[in-house]
Amino acid sequence: MDTARPAIRDGVTRTPGTRQRAAVVAALMLAMALAALDSTVVATAVPQIVGDLGGFSVFSWLFSGYLLAVTVTLPVYGKLSDTFGRKPVLVAGAALFLLGSLLCALAWNMGSLIAFRILQGLGGGALQGTVQTLAADLYPLQQRPKIQSKLSTVWAASAIAGPGLGGVLAAYADWRWIFLVNVPIGAAALWLIVCHLHEPHRERPARARVDWAGALAVFGCGGVLLTALVQGGVSWPWLSPPSVALFAAGLALAAVVVLVERRAAEPIMPGWVWRRRTIAAVNLALGGLGLLMVAPSVFLPTYAQSVLGLGPVAAGFVLSVWTLTWPMSAAVSQHVYRRIGFRNTAMLGIGTATLILLAFPLLPYPGAAWQPTLLMMALGAALGLFQLPLMVGVQSTVGWAERGTTTASVLFCRQTGQTLGAALFGAIANGVLAARLGGASDLDSVTRAWEAGTAPEAARHAIADAVHAVYVGAACAAALAFLVLLCVAPRRFPVLKD
Repeated sequence: MDTARPAIRDGVTRTPGTRQRAAVVAALMLAMALAALDSTVVATAVPQIVGDLGGFSVFSWLFSGYLLAVTVTLPVYGKLSDTFGRKPVLVAGAALFLLGSLLCALAWNMGSLIAFRILQGLGGGALQGTVQTLAADLYPLQQRPKIQSKLSTVWAASAIAGPGLGGVLAAYADWRWIFLVNVPIGAAALWLIVCHLHEPHRERPARARVDWAGALAVFGCGGVLLTALVQGGVSWPWLSPPSVALFAAGLALAAVVVLVERRAAEPIMPGWVWRRRTIAAVNLALGGLGLLMVAPSVFLPTYAQSVLGLGPVAAGFVLSVWTLTWPMSAAVSQHVYRRIGFRNTAMLGIGTATLILLAFPLLPYPGAAWQPTLLMMALGAALGLFQLPLMVGVQSTVGWAERGTTTASVLFCRQTGQTLGAALFGAIANGVLAARLGGASDLDSVTRAWEAGTAPEAARHAIADAVHAVYVGAACAAALAFLVLLCVAPRRFPVLKD
């Protein structure tokens, strides 16, 4: 509704008209695109980066460092946005992200590039969490599916386009442009937010109390545990002293987090996030979503190229089709959950996804490209029916002052699920490959054969078996998410009135 003065609902200002709100939504979509692109855009430029800067032995930290920084800062930014408002947190995060991008483009060796990628991730955590929270602030419950489906579309399209864009820039320009292109896009988003997002003055204590000790403890605990998951089985064996030491240190820091947060007046990770059945169930269910998403995102392109014999572009298309059906299903889900409720709609989606994931190992060998493509389209539709009702539902059960923390906890669990999934499914795939090919030495020779384009038939069978095993594991994760919703989530979410 267009009015001369902004209306205030639930602690947030309504933009004065459709033009102003459209400008804010455009900024949110640009910020979401930046966060999604930077999680994947570097992948195809690694050869050029390593050739220029060296540091091949540690280049994986270009991805791991960014992922760790984004994940462990999500709860911190969520609490800060509830304390100081969304706008200052989003502006600070965008500025930090742009600074990290500029410094990445100026990096002089691999160590400096990794450090600046981590700085980028510190800003990326603010972009992801605050964008999702603002989307719920700007729209009433009836209109939230529309904006959430838009953001899902932007995220999926940007994540899929990232590797292609990185490859083009690295091949025809310079790898440093991968980071420089962030600057005009991010600057446009920052300008739109500064000019068009207006929040009301909120009564706060004379001295806002920020739980910096809790933030540091959460950052340390999350960083150590995620490092153990990301590097375990890659840089060192799972049962080696570094892995054991990291997991032990992570558990000790987790105990410190609990002690610090219990004593804090305004904890970064408040206990009510896990005491409320609705939020706890959504956190666990979307953690399962992050876990199962690793199967198609990481392993399907390899399957398409090595087993089906497709080229890189065609293999990318097989994966990308779920980005078409996911947002379409998410947009339609509102008509379903208004009839049967948030929980039942999400259970319908994740139950269907379980069956689709179990169908993948039944595909014939080697099969045709249309078969996994059809399954991916169906999987995207099922997950759209699962994710969006949970996100909209959980954001609608809290007021403005708790929405940032709630949204951040959900995204934190999903990101952690993805990290755990990469480690778990990577171990499963490597185990199946080693068993089929007769050990690590044969696996190394097959890897060299793939690089030369002469992979033997036995290797193709082994890859098919490995990916099938991963999809069965993903189906188990989906089934666990279904059980969480069935046993933990309330039949009806306690939605607050707009």
